[in-house]
Amino acid sequence: MKRTHFYEFPVKGLLKRANIISYLFLLVLPMALFSCKSNQKKVESKDKRPNIVFVITDDQGYGDLGHTGNPIIKTPTIDKFATEAVSLTNYHVGTTCAPTRAGLLTGRNCNRNGVWHTIMGASMLNREEVTMADVLKENGYKTGMFGKWHLGDNHPFRPYERGFDEAFYHGGGGIGQTPDYWNNDYFDDSYQRNGVPEKKEGYCTDVWFDEAMSFIEDKKDEPFFCYLSLNAPHGPYNVPEEYYNMYKDETAISEKQKRFYGMITNIDDNFSKLLNKLETLGIAENTIIVFTTDNGTARGYSVDEKSNELLGYNAGMRGTKGSEYDGGHRVPFIVRWPDGGLTGGKSLNSLVAHVDMLPTLTKLVGQDFKSSKTMDGTDVSDYLLGKADAPKRYLVTDTQRVPWPIKGKNSCVMDDEWRLIKGKELYNINEDPGQENNVADAHPEKVAEMNAFYESWWEDVIKETKFSVIELGVTDMDVLTCHDARTIDFYPPWNQQMIRAGKPMEPAPFTVNFVKAGNYRFYLRRWPVESGLSLGAALTDGQAETSHTEAIVDGKSMKFSKAYLKIAGKQVEANVDNNLGATVLEMEVAEGETELVAYFDMEDGTPCNAFYIDVEKLN
Repeated sequence: MKRTHFYEFPVKGLLKRANIISYLFLLVLPMALFSCKSNQKKVESKDKRPNIVFVITDDQGYGDLGHTGNPIIKTPTIDKFATEAVSLTNYHVGTTCAPTRAGLLTGRNCNRNGVWHTIMGASMLNREEVTMADVLKENGYKTGMFGKWHLGDNHPFRPYERGFDEAFYHGGGGIGQTPDYWNNDYFDDSYQRNGVPEKKEGYCTDVWFDEAMSFIEDKKDEPFFCYLSLNAPHGPYNVPEEYYNMYKDETAISEKQKRFYGMITNIDDNFSKLLNKLETLGIAENTIIVFTTDNGTARGYSVDEKSNELLGYNAGMRGTKGSEYDGGHRVPFIVRWPDGGLTGGKSLNSLVAHVDMLPTLTKLVGQDFKSSKTMDGTDVSDYLLGKADAPKRYLVTDTQRVPWPIKGKNSCVMDDEWRLIKGKELYNINEDPGQENNVADAHPEKVAEMNAFYESWWEDVIKETKFSVIELGVTDMDVLTCHDARTIDFYPPWNQQMIRAGKPMEPAPFTVNFVKAGNYRFYLRRWPVESGLSLGAALTDGQAETSHTEAIVDGKSMKFSKAYLKIAGKQVEANVDNNLGATVLEMEVAEGETELVAYFDMEDGTPCNAFYIDVEKLN
């Protein structure tokens, strides 16, 4: 059969076919135009607000980086990042970890918001506080946090209840602390994903960065806030052996410092992967990325106990973590945002603080923010962008670490040039950065002015100071740990090494609010439920110290005879079977705020707080 080609159709058929094609073209054209307009509209309406990646390390000081002068430490990525970004060289935080995180996320000094300590019921962010994550989420940002939270392990303080859509974190203030999953040691640990335990293979810092990068990749097409809050290089100083080996032959630092430096170099390597991820995804130019730390160095600078020799580097500052002198709270802050002009390796030297970050970052992303509460921080975005000078003002930081804040305790009042320490010592930081020469007698008017500011500030702050209250009865099972008991003249067992040591803890109350009246069951434990251990069990799984990890002690047996529960003037008690995992007590509880005390009598009569208390609502 002869094949017929289009060009062989007769003219009449050709015209008919052309009419059909024209008809189809006219039919499809509006659809195509609509599709183009739709796509154009989609492109035009795409949210162009910058992403925020906020990286904050734990216990790393200003001098623990190569570009700030440390001759030993290896931080090539962060050092190069500083040449591409803007550095705040006079940036200040709290002197310990939880107070800094509380101030950073709220713009309010830690004494205002319930976090003046790291334990003892004073490391939980008051529920009325509004966080950076709350503000950004309300305005369309996707929010995620990874690593160290340290602002409360119970309802309503957990990160996924404070504005973060996604949270993958460890318990307490560090891996291996009492609220953390039992036997976590930085390697192949179990963490919490929005409150649900999940085991992960790998070194903790690697895990946090991997989780953050997965979040970033998933949210790359919409504005996001990634809060990457690391526990390293906080102790225990455990690090992959290859990172210890980078420093093992260094004679100018101690063995613990070698691990500490190794932990920081591991952070640097992971930071490189993070920067590369942003480049690969094509979002680096419109991402505000911050690298900073939470307080002065914990291990990067020390005095050798035998030789009295100074080991490490502290950038010429006085004091380390916990100190009211600059070495305790002046830390690195590096920010890059190419699309916003935050580039070029410029250094800015005016006074800026962690409490400025909430108002500043919200302004940079074009968002209106007005707090209903007194803010200690202020918007310094124009200063960062080179449009204005930094505000002239006084700021306060201090170290409390006591059951209740004490006026003047370890306080530092700051401006660009001066530091007033504990209301008595005055230092000109430009002329005397090491704070060696107290010039208070030569400048009595300055001392009086700064003390007057502090007096007014403290009077305003202490009106707001209050304990956070753990809520019970919201979920079927809650876990209280002695880490958060309100002790007065002693520290509770705040890490698992102390739990293992088996030293009795004097009974201390928890401040709680039963949101529903009813019958509750209380499981008083010495070991956490996931351990599977009985009350009287001993542990022989201790590990010796290695070159790159700290020792883990065996678990000492404790024997108990009676268990007690006291709530709102009522008490129940029971005999203890040390072969069981818990002693179980029940009580009918009224709705409302009260104190809860749960403890044992040991066989020799010594009282000992329950280290863990599981609280189950029955009806």
